[in-house]
Amino acid sequence: MKKVISFLIIGILSISLLTACGNNADKKEDGDKKLTKLKVAASPAPHAEILEAAREDLAKAGYELEIIEYTDYVLPNNVVDQGEIDANYFQHKPYLEDFNKENNTDLVSVAPIHYEPFGIYAGKTKSLEDLKDGASIAVPSDTTNEARALLLLEEEGLIVLKEGAGLAATKNDIESNPKNIEIVELEAAQLPRVLPDVDLAVINGNYAIDAGLKVSDALATEKKESVASETYANIIATRRDNVDDPAIKALIEALQTDHVREYIESTYEGAVVPIF
Repeated sequence: MKKVISFLIIGILSISLLTACGNNADKKEDGDKKLTKLKVAASPAPHAEILEAAREDLAKAGYELEIIEYTDYVLPNNVVDQGEIDANYFQHKPYLEDFNKENNTDLVSVAPIHYEPFGIYAGKTKSLEDLKDGASIAVPSDTTNEARALLLLEEEGLIVLKEGAGLAATKNDIESNPKNIEIVELEAAQLPRVLPDVDLAVINGNYAIDAGLKVSDALATEKKESVASETYANIIATRRDNVDDPAIKALIEALQTDHVREYIESTYEGAVVPIF
């Protein structure tokens, strides 16, 4: 009889143990939230770094962030347009609008995230005051960024642009050039590399960061209250038919947080300015 009771007790304990294990397994399965992949194309710095700061909040919202880095201004839009990537983060709205016109694409801005002040950086000439007649200044060659660079040069009194040239200005719109400055148009990513070969260069914020340049080292920068700061905010862009996708909304929410704002302000020391 005792043996029978012992077997019964062992059996009950075994069933209890198996049941407990089964419950734990179910809880683990329920707790393992399956994440949906979200692919975002970005310039390495600061865009990919800022996205990385939002990774944890995106995971909490149910999304696994995959950042694909590009060092040019064309491919990030092409891959989004073709549906290979969900969104991108590397450009401002004027550039996007020009890209759409030139390439017959229909990408749209869904949220502004930050602003990067353009800076004039020293090459062979170490100050604006020492700039000699016939000096060379390198600027971005794409339409919107060239205009931005020329406006900064005008603000510093180096050139005068034709009235109304504004954000569409090119070097052909220079009306007055007292120092006979040679404007050298180059692809934006090349600008830091040519600094030793030109007197000055007007460099996009992200490429300056990549090259180890600090905004505090710039000879002049765009003012925070300038037209540029309001116009050239860096944006999240996606296809028009993707605007209302929950993943895109989650991406924006994860980027526009106090955590990301604090990360930007503490990391870039004025070279990147949050605008949310």
